[in-house]
Amino acid sequence: LNEHLNSSKWWDFGRKNGGLYVFTPTITKENNEWYRGTADAIFQNLDFLKRCHEPYVVITSGDAIYKMDYNDVLEYHMAKKADITVVCTKADGEDLSRFGTVKLDEEGTITEFEEKLAESTLDMISTGIYVLRRRLLIDLIEEAAEEGKFDFVKDILVRYKNVKKVCGYILDAYWSNIATVDAYYQTNMDFLQSDVRRHFFK
Repeated sequence: LNEHLNSSKWWDFGRKNGGLYVFTPTITKENNEWYRGTADAIFQNLDFLKRCHEPYVVITSGDAIYKMDYNDVLEYHMAKKADITVVCTKADGEDLSRFGTVKLDEEGTITEFEEKLAESTLDMISTGIYVLRRRLLIDLIEEAAEEGKFDFVKDILVRYKNVKKVCGYILDAYWSNIATVDAYYQTNMDFLQSDVRRHFFK
């Protein structure tokens, strides 16, 4: 799959500059741990980020089905002068214990963040998609690593939500997380609906 994605001109990954890079977790003399969370996965590949020149980073979840132009989120992030932007979506009948839930004020700032509680009073789901400046990300990841913290949500988002300006971008379109067998099955059933197919394949 990686070779197929890398070689194709159709999605612009097969380039000499930029393109697709895959970072598989490895154990070395310096590091004897697999990825222990999103923050740790980024920390273990921090040299790549430090060598980059792009001003912004988009972090995305690998187990969700959606269609979105990341440029829209980036423009929103810059317009809001946010430190971190979290892409959110409405919790329509979802099992909230599987997700982080958030509350936004009228300005779009996230004022509350609950992570995978059995019951939540909040009705917006964090999709696991984040935008922030590359230098800020490096600083936050290094600080978390120094303290032995590995979770991007608990150790960065929740920790800094009252210190940094954390905004929510609302994705008002189909989104599904397929991290469980039931959710994977239900998403396949969703694609039998003509409106879902049109949304993705028109």
